[in-house]
Amino acid sequence: MATRARRWQRGFVTICCASTLGLGVASGGCGSSTGYLCPWDEDQGPKGTPCEVLDPPDAGGAGGCGGGDGGGDDCAAEDDTDVAVVPDFGGLMPAAEVCAGQCVPKEPLGWSEPALLWIGSPDAVPSCPAIAPIIGYEGYADFAAPAPHQCPACACDPPEATCEVPVEWKAFASFPCGGPEAPATSFAAPEGWDGTCTSASAVEAGRMCDGARCVQALAIQAPRVVSAGCAPKVAEAPENPDEPTPAGSFALVARACTGNASPPCADPGMTCTPAPPTGDAAPPEGFLTCIHHEGEQDCPATYPDRHVFHAGVEDTRGCAPCGCAQPVGATCSVLASAFSDEGCSQLVASQVITSDAPDCGTVASGTALGSKSVSVVSLDPGRCEPVGGEPVGSIAPTAAATFCCRRTSAVPA
Repeated sequence: MATRARRWQRGFVTICCASTLGLGVASGGCGSSTGYLCPWDEDQGPKGTPCEVLDPPDAGGAGGCGGGDGGGDDCAAEDDTDVAVVPDFGGLMPAAEVCAGQCVPKEPLGWSEPALLWIGSPDAVPSCPAIAPIIGYEGYADFAAPAPHQCPACACDPPEATCEVPVEWKAFASFPCGGPEAPATSFAAPEGWDGTCTSASAVEAGRMCDGARCVQALAIQAPRVVSAGCAPKVAEAPENPDEPTPAGSFALVARACTGNASPPCADPGMTCTPAPPTGDAAPPEGFLTCIHHEGEQDCPATYPDRHVFHAGVEDTRGCAPCGCAQPVGATCSVLASAFSDEGCSQLVASQVITSDAPDCGTVASGTALGSKSVSVVSLDPGRCEPVGGEPVGSIAPTAAATFCCRRTSAVPA
């Protein structure tokens, strides 16, 4: 037991010197009370320290360096392995394997191991410190959207239209046309007629219908505007259309730095990570100790300060293509003429008919309807309302990641 106690004591000196003096102070000697930098407790060894021994220093007594019963051997002659008994380690650990950084709470399941995180202006992004030289993440926050996307103003050319002449002509045995008791006699033009003189469906003079002369009134179908629609065009282009579209900017940049694997901590609920450097040595000042998770997450109680960053932006902005609605307001009018002969020379009746309504007029009773013709008097193709040209899509940050940090007064503003 005395030999074991001495070995622990030597290891204890090493641990206390490393943790208290930053590995820059050596032992004051073996076998002397000045060589032990930790407070002693006769029953349990040091309290409030990471060291624990079974026996106090013995300057020459049994079991001590330089003492009797084996204790007088020079310390260098003993086992060269310096070890310390650290609470909760469950055994002996070489002093060189004690965490040289900081012991912080372990990350919850699904989160990354703690890393050093810097947050600040894009103009002042530091290099990773030597204790954590690997860039593990870079992201951005506080996105400032650009000015609204500029799109051209759309317009429409006048529609291409024609006036379709009426082909349905009917003679009635009474006036007005279409009475319930009045027989109708067709005087129709051929399908696809262009309005030139035609003798199709001629009605001879004096034809009788149910005891009455068939021709006493003449009804003519209204002409119809046939439109091919409008062609869209750009009425007004944006200023400087060749300039790149502004993409917005982020006010903050985040850089996470990681290091190599570290020895474990005494507490199994803690993990060893690089400690954020402090002092006047820039740029490491301002680093935080944080854990990371993809997406937007809530933070655990052990790392309560939440920061959300994004990998970049997704820009789906554009302009709706220009188009044209169906034409409205189109009208046309025709001059429709009926003749008693087959060559469109002996006029019986003539009337201007608009596309708004059909026409019905009286003619001399029993007159022959030998031919007809139609000519277009006017055509208003109407207009088309332009559609499209408005901004579509959006620009927004994408690929969110959450960093949860230990609470500290050093959090950057």
